Amino acid sequence: MVVNIDLSPSIPALQKIEDKTKINVRYALISPYAFAHIHWDKNIGEVVYEIEEPVLDYSEKEMLEKVENAMLEILNVNVAVEKTMEAITEYLDKTAKLLINELNLGMSNETYDKIFYYLFRDFIGFNEIDPLLRDYFIEDIECNGINTPVYIIHRVFRNLRTSIVFKDMDRSASFVEKLAQRAGRYISYAQPLLDGTLPDGSRVNATYTKDVTSKGPTFTIRKFTKIPWTPTQLIAFNTVSPEMMAYFWILLQYKSSILVAGGTASGKTTFLNAIAFFIPPEARVVSIEDTREINLPRENWLPAVARPSIGTGKVGEVDLFELLKSSFRQSPDYLIVGEVRGKEAFVLFQGMASGHASLSTMHADSVDTLIRRLETPPIELSPTLVNTLDCVAIATHAVVNQQETRRIRDVSEIVNVNKDGTAIVNTPLIWDPKRDVFYFKKQSRVFEKISQRYGIPIEKLQREFELRAKMLYELAKQKVFGFEEIQKIIIDYYKNPVEVLARYNLGG
Repeated sequence: MVVNIDLSPSIPALQKIEDKTKINVRYALISPYAFAHIHWDKNIGEVVYEIEEPVLDYSEKEMLEKVENAMLEILNVNVAVEKTMEAITEYLDKTAKLLINELNLGMSNETYDKIFYYLFRDFIGFNEIDPLLRDYFIEDIECNGINTPVYIIHRVFRNLRTSIVFKDMDRSASFVEKLAQRAGRYISYAQPLLDGTLPDGSRVNATYTKDVTSKGPTFTIRKFTKIPWTPTQLIAFNTVSPEMMAYFWILLQYKSSILVAGGTASGKTTFLNAIAFFIPPEARVVSIEDTREINLPRENWLPAVARPSIGTGKVGEVDLFELLKSSFRQSPDYLIVGEVRGKEAFVLFQGMASGHASLSTMHADSVDTLIRRLETPPIELSPTLVNTLDCVAIATHAVVNQQETRRIRDVSEIVNVNKDGTAIVNTPLIWDPKRDVFYFKKQSRVFEKISQRYGIPIEKLQREFELRAKMLYELAKQKVFGFEEIQKIIIDYYKNPVEVLARYNLGG
């Protein structure tokens, strides 16, 4: 009988708990073996994240070690990793039972179940970190070296220390080598820095030697959300307002160019992914990134990822600049660049100037900072090119009711960038941090541009904006959050808006 491992147990509905000392939740990660236990630890005075796994006694640990050592000799992990989960489990189960017979290790079914879990975790998964990677609620996993706890960023409870500590330098280095191998990269004393993407799309950054990071090998894993956040989910979280989403829906329908700016992990890519739902269904989209993060709900989409050089001399390197230049030969209606940092910005803004709708993200905390970055080295754009940008959304970290969260702070339309680099902007949408509410004003310079370009009366655009805001609010209120469900509603709306509005009792 093959051991049954459930890697997708049901996701619990976790609620934020104001009083941290009352936090005590447990949920399955790898059922029925590994569980997360998040609770207040009065000894250290903070909330901790403990992984509960099968407990092995001394003799069981010895058996596991013997089986693992024997398995290292014969197991072809690459063959196993590339197959379906059923085939992997069966392959591992057969190999383990064969070795247990050969080594003459008599063990009960209960002991075998526990040992099989650890074999699966260490050979097919990612060792001690595997349960964390399976946790839907975890955004980041951070290891700062040996003899220090691994930390996580949890969607509900934010920064937590875990019960995982790497105590051995060699074991830690071996794990970083495993991360590099799974990311299809190479790490060594000569090349001690790793930047790559794991098979599930998660981003990994790691260091290998003590001379680079004094506490020994380190790693940070930014988890990849297989299913992107939908516009209605962001409205429900109050990250954005329904008016903000309706505004971007109209901008994207009429091929405007948008930059999302903000600090590290402020939710730029999450927001970019959410507004990409509004790209008309028949449009061709090309996306270009350093590491794969964008995930679009559409078929007519060509995702491209930059490739680092192999060894020295930049052999085989394909950078964002090269990808972007070639993308214009692929006739995109919409072009998405994961993040602009250097010379690729010039090509992107040339594309905007020639009428391609473009979306991208950039590290900047305000419109002024963003324009300064665009106009100074290494980017050095002329004010004329910066003027082709329609609007900038600023994503930010925020503390609301003593809880860390994310908000789109404001949306600014670029009216004009002067030769001295100063900009005249119009801000139709803004977030008030004191009251945690969003405000919008009716006058939109981008709506005026759309009106002139397409010959649509401004009143009609305003009416459309109001209807879509009402509809998105209604969907969020009714908890319509599903990826495919939202995608279908938006496609239906493009085909027959009156019928969709009638469905939600909203007059056309």
